[in-house]
Amino acid sequence: MCSDLPRVAVLLAAYNGMSWLEEQLDSIQRQAAVAVSVFISVDASSDGTEAWCAAYTQRHANTTLLAPAGPFGGAAGNFFRLIRDVDCSDVDYVAFADQDDVWYADKLHRAVSTLKSGHLDAYSSNVIAFWPDGRRLLLDKAQPQVRWDYLFEAAGPGCTYVTTRRLANALKVSVRDQWDLVQHVDLHDWYCYAFARTHDFKWFIDPVPGLDYRQHGHNQIGANAGLASFTARLSRIVNNWWPEQVMLIGRLAGNSTMFEPPRTKRLSFLRLIPKAGQCRRRTRDKFLFVIACLAAALRR
Repeated sequence: MCSDLPRVAVLLAAYNGMSWLEEQLDSIQRQAAVAVSVFISVDASSDGTEAWCAAYTQRHANTTLLAPAGPFGGAAGNFFRLIRDVDCSDVDYVAFADQDDVWYADKLHRAVSTLKSGHLDAYSSNVIAFWPDGRRLLLDKAQPQVRWDYLFEAAGPGCTYVTTRRLANALKVSVRDQWDLVQHVDLHDWYCYAFARTHDFKWFIDPVPGLDYRQHGHNQIGANAGLASFTARLSRIVNNWWPEQVMLIGRLAGNSTMFEPPRTKRLSFLRLIPKAGQCRRRTRDKFLFVIACLAAALRR
């Protein structure tokens, strides 16, 4: 690894990824103006992903395949394993990678340059979603951050996240010390953003896209675009997934003051309604937040 370049550890979580892994890894290896080391954790797969990754690491000295440790039951558990187990002491920055995207060649360089110039701790960005039929759509997550948005949403897709080593180490301690409870968190990117903002780490959301964000039938978390996505999000609110995740992530990140006793869950969410403007970044989501809080409060 060239010592003159910023050193970036890329944490990649894989599961049944044979259709996309080679293109994803090629785009990571082509990153400009940084020295990349890739750490891959493969959840138990049925398509030969483990064997392919093992062979890949034999051909690429800057790539490490972690020993099997699953099943994780989802991408979040796999990423938490990477955060806990990868030693980042000899790198400057840590980035997350999905298995099925295509990174632009300047993705990491732009992130690192932004972190350096702004004296920041974490970076994320917009992405371009793309579908097999050729459709492309900008996913805009770069609205101004507000006081409590981190308790209710991520800073964008986790595959755009790049953090300093200092924040990565703090996340490692948090995940390690709360390992059993963190297994119940379904969205690692939301948790990492919540932890960082709760502990006063400085986060920047870049309006410039850094990657093509592949959409297909196997996405665990996709583009959140269209009626089907809205319906799925609404069902998560109605079936109690969203309020439970809100309270869990707030508690684990170290900011549970909105949900502490003697407030009941119902009262907690009702009291959030007047604060909707400071709980989500996007204008449309502020209105949906009111509906979500009402649904959470009224659900028995």
